[in-house]
Amino acid sequence: MEAGTLRARLAAIPALMQRWPALTAIALGLIAACAYPPLHLWPLGLAALAGFVWLIYTAPTKRAALWLGWCFGWAHLTLANNWIATAFTHQAKMPEVLGWAAVPLLCIYLAWYPAFAALAAHVLAKKRPLWAFGLVFAGAWIVTEWLRGWAFTGYPWPPLGLMLLGGWEAPGFGRLLPWMGTYVLSGLAILMGTGLAAATTRRRLSDMIVPLAAMAFVMHIPNFATLQSTDIRYTLVQPLLKQSEINDASKFEEQFARIAALTTPGQNQSRIVLWPESAIPDYLEDGYPERYYFQVTAGADPEFARKRLGRVIGPQSTLLTGVVNLDIGTREDGSQGAVSARNSVIALNSEGEITASYAKAHLVPYGEYLPMRDLLEPLGLSRLVAGSIDYQPGSGPRTIDLGVHGKVGLQICYEIVFSGEVTDRANRPDFLFNPSNDGWFGSWGSPQFVGQSRMRAIEEGLPVLRSTTTGISAVIDANGIVRNHIGPGKADAVEGMVPAAKPPTLFARAGHWLTFGWALMLIALGLGLPRVLALIRARG
Repeated sequence: MEAGTLRARLAAIPALMQRWPALTAIALGLIAACAYPPLHLWPLGLAALAGFVWLIYTAPTKRAALWLGWCFGWAHLTLANNWIATAFTHQAKMPEVLGWAAVPLLCIYLAWYPAFAALAAHVLAKKRPLWAFGLVFAGAWIVTEWLRGWAFTGYPWPPLGLMLLGGWEAPGFGRLLPWMGTYVLSGLAILMGTGLAAATTRRRLSDMIVPLAAMAFVMHIPNFATLQSTDIRYTLVQPLLKQSEINDASKFEEQFARIAALTTPGQNQSRIVLWPESAIPDYLEDGYPERYYFQVTAGADPEFARKRLGRVIGPQSTLLTGVVNLDIGTREDGSQGAVSARNSVIALNSEGEITASYAKAHLVPYGEYLPMRDLLEPLGLSRLVAGSIDYQPGSGPRTIDLGVHGKVGLQICYEIVFSGEVTDRANRPDFLFNPSNDGWFGSWGSPQFVGQSRMRAIEEGLPVLRSTTTGISAVIDANGIVRNHIGPGKADAVEGMVPAAKPPTLFARAGHWLTFGWALMLIALGLGLPRVLALIRARG
């Protein structure tokens, strides 16, 4: 293609975008979502962000900027979160088709966060140069994405910065996470989009190729810094518990036999054994009414169930596994029974003794509990997880000392996606364990899940070990490199030594104070630098 023809086509792009701005914003949002795993078409995603930044920059009014930001956010988050619809195929109380309505309906709310970022940038920096506008937009995006991860219990999935994470052996721009944190990396994606938008307006092919080539180099360069391993041996199990069979009592013993077979060998070998969420249907705590034990296992004895687990893992070993614990009390009809439940992880030794437990703090609305139950239940709505009693949240991040097996921080399932909320900062663990039931997440959700787990590892300087029911299970070192994994749809186990932790990163020490500091600095630069440069030019 001749240079003149290319310049002419580039010149036509802004006019085409402004002819149908809302449809353009929706199209750009869909394209940008393709930058996340499993597609990971990050050059396409950054090109879409360039168009989005330009669209907001040229919006004629505040209302237009707000509307275009909302359109982009709604389309972008709807496609990125399409895995939520998969979850509706694994429950019986509501029609599956409701899942395909639930995702765009949820994103009607989520889209307001990108919309508010667009509005803030328009109000504060509309009359400034494009580069200054991009700085303000990036700072505003950082703040609103943090708000999305916090407000109304939070839902940060997915952060925009996920598109800048490289392959499993190359952290990409994720290398910056120790000094930035996840939400600032999202702001960096906006800045990259701004740079590409500016290059496009100059209509020179070299102005676009050079930055994209530099980005590609950073995205694909491998991590040359190798980390040592600890002397803590692990056996990580993925038992392939199909979602349709997890709550089928006729399958419980078959499932136990499978997970037990995968757990060996381990005789006379000191190790931690890692089983996923939903791995054990037995109630292991004492003191429940007897009928609860009979509902699960013919043995009807929690001590029998615990000792059986101890024999499976063998001497000198510790088991970390997902379980459900019940809170027993007086119910409305006056009977004694379960009034709530806790999605938990227990530590169990080879003698069958529970030495510690952790209850999930970040529960999934409509998954593990039904908000406004009195209003929604009569309408036929239910939660996705089986059962009629709601789960109760735990107290938050906790570090459990396993003695010779180190100190572990526990994050159950999607708790790991909450940046800055995965460790007890007063008692830093040696590694994070993330048991999950990935059967809910489908072909889009599970790769994104691994990506966000890698972001937590880099951000905190801690290895993350993921054991899932159906895949993807992974051992991730503190540089975000996947050292070992089990793919989806496989029953398998991997063994090795837990990767070593790094010293606490800047983000691990400062948390979201660092996030806000970056956001304020970017906004201040975007607002102040144009004036400073204008004064310099006036005096020069």
